[in-house]
Amino acid sequence: MTDIKENKKWFAVYVKSRCEKKVSKQLDDIGIESFLPLITRVKQWSDRKKKVEEPLFRSYIFVNITLADYYNVLNVANVVKFITFEKKPVVVPENQITAIKKYICDTDLHEIECDDLDLKEGELVRIKTGQMKDLIGRFVKINGKHRVVIDIEAVGQSLPINIARSNIEAVK
Repeated sequence: MTDIKENKKWFAVYVKSRCEKKVSKQLDDIGIESFLPLITRVKQWSDRKKKVEEPLFRSYIFVNITLADYYNVLNVANVVKFITFEKKPVVVPENQITAIKKYICDTDLHEIECDDLDLKEGELVRIKTGQMKDLIGRFVKINGKHRVVIDIEAVGQSLPINIARSNIEAVK
């Protein structure tokens, strides 16, 4: 008997707007592993500020399934479609899921003195240390004296990461 876990792959699913949390719960209720990356943002209303959890990627949820579960996912209320290429669902590499998980959990906000970086916008860089070690991204800009912003590609969208300058190096 083969291990079904080995055949599972991550896929991105497009869902109706503002239904991400409901769909994630429904998928969990029917035994399908899902991942909804949430981030906390401070929202300003006229009379108050409030912290709210919002999806990192609006209208997207990731599911870890075998192709046998394909239609079970599509039958969940508010699921619109799988993200496809040439009419086949696109597998999201495990390292991209890991990168997203690390991004939303990253608490490495300390600033370290470092040598000046000689990078041009769009140049590839590698993260040297920390939770996101060895991830590759594109240099966006210098952000203050000791920090830079880089983009990590995931599901066709970029995640801007504010990171210590000493924590990246140019990819040769």
